[in-house]
Amino acid sequence: MSPRRRIPQLVLTAALLGTLIGSPPAAATTATGRGVPLRVATYNIHAGAGMDNVFDLDRQADELRLLSADVIGLQEVDRHWGVRSEWRDLAGELAERLGMYVFFAPIYSLDPAEPGGPRAEFGVSVLSRYRIVSAENHEITRLSTQDPNPVPAPAPGFAEAVVRVKGRPLHVYVTHLDYRPDPAVRTAQVADTRRIMAEDRGAKILLGDFNAEPAAPELAPLWEGLTDADPGAPTFPARDPVKRIDYVAVAKGTAEVRRAWVPESPAPGHASDHRAVVADLVVRGR
Repeated sequence: MSPRRRIPQLVLTAALLGTLIGSPPAAATTATGRGVPLRVATYNIHAGAGMDNVFDLDRQADELRLLSADVIGLQEVDRHWGVRSEWRDLAGELAERLGMYVFFAPIYSLDPAEPGGPRAEFGVSVLSRYRIVSAENHEITRLSTQDPNPVPAPAPGFAEAVVRVKGRPLHVYVTHLDYRPDPAVRTAQVADTRRIMAEDRGAKILLGDFNAEPAAPELAPLWEGLTDADPGAPTFPARDPVKRIDYVAVAKGTAEVRRAWVPESPAPGHASDHRAVVADLVVRGR
């Protein structure tokens, strides 16, 4: 494994400021003899746009706030990407509004539109009420959407953040698997995911948009070491969903899954084209 990259203090300070000036109530996190309660969620934010294709970060922040989650994995996150998201840093803004720490892992990092400007980036992110003590942007197999003649190749965008939950280190991984009907790239990505996660010891959870349903053959190897926190409801599309492609997955021995669910979206037009998945866990060990 390559050396872990420290989180920029400036980003953490900005997110912490949100905590100091007021943040929503979190799920109960009082340690017990059996472990620590932890609420986790995954949400594909569709670059800030809802089913109506209107960019509205306010309604996404409102929707995330209602989850009262301690740790959130985000997918399809823009950072100064373009006009569709008003050139804004979506993960940074959401973290500040929710009073959370943030780690952003770009899949794509392109040269700025203007000299001296910020790089145009798109990727995944971890938001956490607990301090992020280390983080890394891993490479997995990808088929680029930016290359006119792509071939499968290692590329970044598989996030790992280590958070310390009441003294218990927890590895949080966030991913967005390939969307194409051919499962070949997803199959390679699952193999990469298992290899990377196997390098770490201790408590681990995987959050993400897998772009495949639970019984898909390419996902089967994941379930050898992970427990699917099944919410019992579909997640896509957000309006009248018909399939579940978004997941909270827990490494065996890491935590007890108390319950999992797919919350209704209170926003007209829905805040994203996906629904979130939320799970209440009890993290074991120290």
